[in-house]
Amino acid sequence: MLNVLKHLILMVIGDRQRSALAEDDSLRLLSDEELVEKIVDTKNTLLFGVLYDRYADRVYTKCRSFANSEDEAEDLTQDVFLTIYIKLGGFRGKSKFSSWVYSLTYNFCVNYVTRNKNRKIREQSKTIDAEERQLAVEVEDRSFFHMRSDKLKSVLQRIPPEDRTLLLLKYQDDVSVKELCALLDLGESAVKMRLKRAKAKTLAIYNALP
Repeated sequence: MLNVLKHLILMVIGDRQRSALAEDDSLRLLSDEELVEKIVDTKNTLLFGVLYDRYADRVYTKCRSFANSEDEAEDLTQDVFLTIYIKLGGFRGKSKFSSWVYSLTYNFCVNYVTRNKNRKIREQSKTIDAEERQLAVEVEDRSFFHMRSDKLKSVLQRIPPEDRTLLLLKYQDDVSVKELCALLDLGESAVKMRLKRAKAKTLAIYNALP
């Protein structure tokens, strides 16, 4: 299904005329950053197809976690890759390209969920509000390692999208605090505080569930 999606994306983006350069398998040995530079310089959509091959499955998986169905996830994936192509010129190398892609994917999906009136995020319970007043207590990372995956997945759907985005970037995609600072354009102390608050909310909801 994603192969069909790839063709749709390339058709929407622009010209698919083949060139000797685009057909060169050695291009697949280039780093993400080198490919981005070539794509920005040449506007060659077939080169973008190489990046697509590298990230399609992972982007789809992330979109699927926000979507209600496979079809919706495929639509989101297509929109994300169109956005990636449009914004490639804005990639400055302040973080790894993979981190930039994941951040853009999460932000796109968060915005999608937020503006979709049929998928409003549930209001947090009074238990969570009470926990918010005790955010001075640091939640250690190891607390997350002992959580049941099925229960944690349910918890992540209940916290605000921006908190879910931050936690997934940090703990699923292993994006460093330094990279988060660059991606979010925030200082280190602000990023650490946001992580702290997001972890506290997550732990509070987790403990409140049966």
